[in-house]
Amino acid sequence: MGNELYKIRDKGKYGFINKEGQVVIEPQYFEAEDFYNGFSRIRFNNKLVPLDSLGRLLMKHIFNYVGRFEEGLAKIQLVSQWGYIDQRGSIAIEVQYEDADDFSEGLAAIKMDGTCGFIDKEGHIVIEPKFEKAGSFRSGLAPVMIDGLYGYVDTKGQLKIKPQFEKAYQFQDHVAVIEADGKWGLIDASGKIIQTPQFDKEEGYTNGAFFHGMALTVKDDKYGFVNQKGEIVVESIYDFAGDFGARLAVVEINGAYGYIDKAGKLTILPKYEDAGVFSDGLAQVQVDGAWGFIDEKGNMVIEPKFQKVYPFKNGLALIEHGEFWAYIDTKGGLVWREKA
Repeated sequence: MGNELYKIRDKGKYGFINKEGQVVIEPQYFEAEDFYNGFSRIRFNNKLVPLDSLGRLLMKHIFNYVGRFEEGLAKIQLVSQWGYIDQRGSIAIEVQYEDADDFSEGLAAIKMDGTCGFIDKEGHIVIEPKFEKAGSFRSGLAPVMIDGLYGYVDTKGQLKIKPQFEKAYQFQDHVAVIEADGKWGLIDASGKIIQTPQFDKEEGYTNGAFFHGMALTVKDDKYGFVNQKGEIVVESIYDFAGDFGARLAVVEINGAYGYIDKAGKLTILPKYEDAGVFSDGLAQVQVDGAWGFIDEKGNMVIEPKFQKVYPFKNGLALIEHGEFWAYIDTKGGLVWREKA
């Protein structure tokens, strides 16, 4: 969104400030999510309700579940069926489906009478329900299951990659993750396997999601990286690694944390007790039990003095100091602090 909002807390209730630290939405909700595509979701009478950046609740209708907005529409559940609302909270596509997915590239997967197809934003069926399962379109292709195996169709419903995979996921640019025997690998847009399934699936990890052109890999409890050409550019040699944040990724060697570049070169020596992902050119690091921030050259920009910190997001970072929340800017200046 153009004007980023940041979640704050006051006396156990949540609201939002802008980048200057001004309160835009007063703390009044017992539960609130960060903004995404212009909307937060708050809990009202035990139901999720969208909240816009002006603090208005979309309460024309109350649903069992409301998803996040993608391409201007959010999926909704009423009792056991699904439909979609627009950004004014009006029903855009009637509640009628057994299941529904988010919109992507103008289409969304839906389920009717036990089979899956795709609709457009007007609710018209573009690809007839005939698949056992279906995923999201990316780069003009979507994974679908036929007779227990996954392949890919184009936006006209034509089968472009024949069903042959145990599991298959949406494309990320020109590559997609597929699975065999519990391991994941990569295919290109023609369906050619460019990296044989060999990487372990790890609970709580991204498992083939690319960040800045690199995906984290795990083999035999060691961590490395593969690029979008399917090339293993960093062998699985590290005790731990995190996703790339622009140029660098955190790695662990013998209990200490440092950073490597996309060629696998150690650019910031492992000397920290813990460390996080680079964002806005800064990464959080722990020294003597306290957290601060370094730049991409390893210079300490914000001295370690915080109990807990989170990555920067568009110029601000949430920190926890004692029992209180606060936001700081990239120079360490205090922008907002929770009241005592």
